[in-house]
Amino acid sequence: MDIINMRDANTRLSQLVDKAAKGEHFIISKAGKPMARVTAVDTPEPVKSRRLGFLQGQIRVPEDFDRLGETDIAESFES
Repeated sequence: MDIINMRDANTRLSQLVDKAAKGEHFIISKAGKPMARVTAVDTPEPVKSRRLGFLQGQIRVPEDFDRLGETDIAESFES
């Protein structure tokens, strides 16, 4: 991904918009600090990754979790 400083972006705005419209992404920086990421309008949003297993070891699931409350539920239907 190209990094373009603010001054160059000002002078080459038309070229940069054409570049983004063709699907090329770039970053505009000011004083060396990234300020904006430029992409085409129809570019899909980046997918956030799911953090699988981040609670591993912190939660205990009982072995009978699929039967919890089974008798209470059965009793409510029998009454």
